[in-house]
Amino acid sequence: MEQRTLGRTGRSVSVIGLGTWQLGADWGDVSEEDARAVLEASRRAGVTFFDTADVYGDGRSESIIGAWRSSLPDADRDAITVATKIGRRAPLVPENYTAANLRAWTDRSRTNLGMDTLDLVQLHCPPTAVYSSDATYDALDGLVESGAIAAYGVSVETVDEALTAIARPHVATVQIILNAFRLKPLDEVLPAAQDAGVGIIARVPLASGLLTGRYRHDTAFAADDHRTYNRHGEAFDAGETFSGVDFDEGVEAAKEFSALAGGAGLPPAEAAVAWVAQLPGVSTVIPGARNPQQAEANAAAGSVAPLGDGFTEAVRELYDRRLRAAIHSRW
Repeated sequence: MEQRTLGRTGRSVSVIGLGTWQLGADWGDVSEEDARAVLEASRRAGVTFFDTADVYGDGRSESIIGAWRSSLPDADRDAITVATKIGRRAPLVPENYTAANLRAWTDRSRTNLGMDTLDLVQLHCPPTAVYSSDATYDALDGLVESGAIAAYGVSVETVDEALTAIARPHVATVQIILNAFRLKPLDEVLPAAQDAGVGIIARVPLASGLLTGRYRHDTAFAADDHRTYNRHGEAFDAGETFSGVDFDEGVEAAKEFSALAGGAGLPPAEAAVAWVAQLPGVSTVIPGARNPQQAEANAAAGSVAPLGDGFTEAVRELYDRRLRAAIHSRW
């Protein structure tokens, strides 16, 4: 697995990481045994970057990762990077992002993960005003100085939020939705991050599974799966579910992407993840997995030969024709 420097953290991480939202909640039931099997299969496939959040199952994802991590031999444990996110366990108002709350949230994650110093803490899609708050960054700097965290970054919903954070001198990483159905970050965010030395963590690379090409118009998801209850932003930002793409339109667009992937001799999911990983400026891509087979398939995307400019041009044409008008201005 190719290793890249994760922005201003200075850490080397695998180009394909693992997102672990599904190990906590909101994707249907995943047992603790299955969750640990996913983590181990990812590690054995070369994954060294694991992304979680304190709100995933109200700490369940962090705790599972922490127990698994503590069971590893020292050399294996030292080889992995665990990033978590904080800030969504309280009402989402700027006033809650105080130094005291940031410390309390961080300390809870340290306990869940069993780590004295967290590798990377990210603000978890806070209110937009927080990205411009000097006091918030001062508090995060204080957590670094105290040794509670080694570095900090942000997770964002919009391009404008990303650009605001990239301009801050100590922001190490920006996590943003980036996939073949969400191309806006290519225009400004990736070049700005490269210029500033900020790492890009690309999330939702499969558009909540649309880009696997497996879904039909009548596909049903579990009641506790966000693809059932958040299609229109009923619970959180609509862009987190199917990247904000209308499901039926996404199913049709995915058929075209699958044909494009087939032309490159790849399964659509592997092509989708590989394409994001090969974009200039991307540090790591964090697809999720609910079983070891999915974890291994995701990791395989890190070994795909360059897809080339022609593939990117075809992705852009598909996006411009089917999706741009509905979503480009929203995020």
